[in-house]
Amino acid sequence: MKSQYLKFEKSLANHIKARFPIIYITTWEEERLIELIGQMADDGDYFKFKKEVFQWSVTKGLEKKNKVVKADLKNAISILEYIEEYKDDAIFILKDLYFDLKRCCENHPNQILIRKIKDLVYNLKLSEYSKTIVIVGHDVFVPDDLSKQICLMDFELPNNEEIQKVYKNIIDANKDNEKLKLEVDDEDLKKLSDAASGLTLHEAENALALAITRDGTLSISDIEAIKEEKKQLIKRSGILEFLSPKIDMGSVGGLNNIKNWIYKRSNSWGNLAKQYNLPSPKGVLITGVPGCGKSLIAKSLSSEWNLPLLRFDVGSVFGGIVGSSEANMRKVIQTAEAIAPCVLWIDEIEKGFTGIGSSGDSGTSTRIFGTFLSWMQEKEKFVFVVATANKIDALPPELMRKGRFDEIFFVDLPTQVERAAIFKVHLRKKLKNKELLEADFTEEKYLDVLVAKTEGFTGAEIEQVVISALFEAFDKRRKLLFEDFEKSIENTVPLRITQSENIEAIREWANVRAVSATTVNDNEFVEVAITKEEQLDEFNPSPKDKPKRGGRTIDF
Repeated sequence: MKSQYLKFEKSLANHIKARFPIIYITTWEEERLIELIGQMADDGDYFKFKKEVFQWSVTKGLEKKNKVVKADLKNAISILEYIEEYKDDAIFILKDLYFDLKRCCENHPNQILIRKIKDLVYNLKLSEYSKTIVIVGHDVFVPDDLSKQICLMDFELPNNEEIQKVYKNIIDANKDNEKLKLEVDDEDLKKLSDAASGLTLHEAENALALAITRDGTLSISDIEAIKEEKKQLIKRSGILEFLSPKIDMGSVGGLNNIKNWIYKRSNSWGNLAKQYNLPSPKGVLITGVPGCGKSLIAKSLSSEWNLPLLRFDVGSVFGGIVGSSEANMRKVIQTAEAIAPCVLWIDEIEKGFTGIGSSGDSGTSTRIFGTFLSWMQEKEKFVFVVATANKIDALPPELMRKGRFDEIFFVDLPTQVERAAIFKVHLRKKLKNKELLEADFTEEKYLDVLVAKTEGFTGAEIEQVVISALFEAFDKRRKLLFEDFEKSIENTVPLRITQSENIEAIREWANVRAVSATTVNDNEFVEVAITKEEQLDEFNPSPKDKPKRGGRTIDF
């Protein structure tokens, strides 16, 4: 099975052999892409004849193998004219043309540039020489006038083996530094590179270098430092947020049906599941009454499966520049798959995909939605999607057909047994100082009264009952009394009263369309212990040899 990286090589080679005139490749790693294209051009496995590879920038002009060929070609028109007149097979990598295209997308159209590109596309198709223009940019900036002339491709982030090679180079370059302690073996190195998945090579290098310089030591414990650096980098993207929840399924009161579903699929993305010929689960859609544990399930699932949790705000995808929204969605998918296996949490998904099919945004939301649906249907990497929704009727029907999500769960107001479980969770979590308690309120005689008085309360409202009772005791600087709970309950107007019509509408919809998150017998629940080692998938395809990089030395 070929890696995703090799799929890109093959796809790029096929486009070049098919004589696509202009290929626009989005990436933050232009140097890694240039190295790859140079290797492909010298490799007889990709093209019938070796191809010359040039690169162009506004600072150096035209270069070949890092040597300046034409220093006077400093603007877009001049390099395009040179390409048109060049008489040999070649690949031209234009590193700065995307700036000119970006201005065209920002209401500063350059009519001469657009016309020159259109004419050049026609001429390159008919030329006796095979010439390909590769535009490199961190984002997609393609004017509408050129949308049919330019082919778009994404350059995948480095896989774990590439990161591991870079880390090995860093270790080799610093092994003689007596001030550093490099206490890692090959297995540790693999785990460190796994922790850096989803980063560019440059970011991965920085994360490891920072981990070393913090204490002058590199060990397996530096995984947390790398994860923290990755968390900050992903957060700065403004689209995905890397979360580190510290809650497990034991922190969720009730909802045993969905818990059992999750436990049965633990490690279903690993090698053992492949022996059963099982497909990896795609994800779940959780709808229901607000405040009843939908988001809590998403967070605890990632902890239970020991997988990274990425939160995706769909609304942040939409940008003002033409084409940027689509590029943002591709970036989300690319990052999630690079970090896989992982959990992708989309909270209140209905807010991101409202108005699908309307003409207000020139079809942008429809295209974004279509990209997301296609990915959900066809994704190969294990990215488990957990989507939560309060207003299920606002979601497009295409999202809820089988094949997109494995199951749709409905979370209703907690039952009597569930309310008791929720009370136990919050009482044990918050009432740790026994000296401040009048009694042990987790005893059955107290729980029975609390459960009876909170009929129709949500899990969030039950938590607030406990917190409000604590504030009563804190305000008077005394022990917590049972009367404090009763007073808090009396002062609470539950959601079942303020939004009774909405709750009934959700229940009516879910009655025939969703599976209850609660079992018929709320005590039917079997916990399965999953170790970290059992969740590791040992399958890691070997990519083709890549250009060697020098090891980065650390100043310490």
